[in-house]
Amino acid sequence: MWIGAATPFERLSCRRSLPDLRTMTSTVLPPALRPPHLNPGDRVRFVSPASTPDRELVAKGVEVVTDWGLQVELGDHVFDTLGYLAGADEDRLGDLNDAFRDPGVRAVFATRGGKGAARIADGLDFDAVRRDPKPLIGFSDITALHLALWNQVGLVGMHGPSMSWYEPNCGPECAEALRRALMTTDEIVVRRNPKELTAALTEGEVAAGFLMGGNLEAIRCAIGVDLRSLDGGILLIEENRGTGLGMVDRQLTQLMRSGLLNGLRGVAVGQITGFEDDRSNGWSVLDVLRDRLSKLNVPILGGLPLGHGLHPATVPLGTLATIDPAAGTLTVAPGVR
Repeated sequence: MWIGAATPFERLSCRRSLPDLRTMTSTVLPPALRPPHLNPGDRVRFVSPASTPDRELVAKGVEVVTDWGLQVELGDHVFDTLGYLAGADEDRLGDLNDAFRDPGVRAVFATRGGKGAARIADGLDFDAVRRDPKPLIGFSDITALHLALWNQVGLVGMHGPSMSWYEPNCGPECAEALRRALMTTDEIVVRRNPKELTAALTEGEVAAGFLMGGNLEAIRCAIGVDLRSLDGGILLIEENRGTGLGMVDRQLTQLMRSGLLNGLRGVAVGQITGFEDDRSNGWSVLDVLRDRLSKLNVPILGGLPLGHGLHPATVPLGTLATIDPAAGTLTVAPGVR
């Protein structure tokens, strides 16, 4: 989460009063299944639903979470390898469902993203999740699982760092943001970082709605499968290098043509990393994003430290959120109770 000295404009803007999330009408919020918050002594499970993590980075993730007083367990197949996957589909799915079915496990942490989560999303034990909801923490490819769980049972997920903990990218403030999201019931405020590439996209008035989304490519792949209407919602997007400017255009265009963005209240844009030097006849990724998102005619808050960049924050997916472009804030109701 970016913390820094506010400019005079930002200090003035932050004095504006925002809508109280606790008193907003529930008509803008689909039914949400919020799991209990974590307490010291709780057992949590690390699993690898997508690609194989680095052992040393996972060991650091274990250290981070253990420092909060939680007891960390590893799934049986966390370090399996099969091509670009962390083992066979049935084994990755088995680890995930074992964690959701175990009443002693109170949260499920993904060790990393990568590829492969969509291959197992339809095999999740949704009945077990409905009986005993617990938060799933992850981002990037894990977006496929967040969308499936939201679509089927309304589970509130946590868009937060993976447990392949690389300290140069995830400092103490990153760990503290994740801890607070899981172990307190405080609302979460993420501030726009003017140094982020997407900060220049910010425009419009205050908007409120349920927050949903994540990795742009994973969202696009869920169209017609696990992505339901975002009418009344705030769309969160982030992306990592590897797709190219044309693919970003295709991703956004397909989302717009699907009709699932009809009634959208606003867009929260996280970290779009690796595109800084990309140009096509003078266009950058900012031009692509501005061209496509402007057609939605909704407020946009860019520059959010959410995604593959430095020191990502943690936000719940599926609870009520407010974006205030002038103040540069995304305020999200707690994802745990």
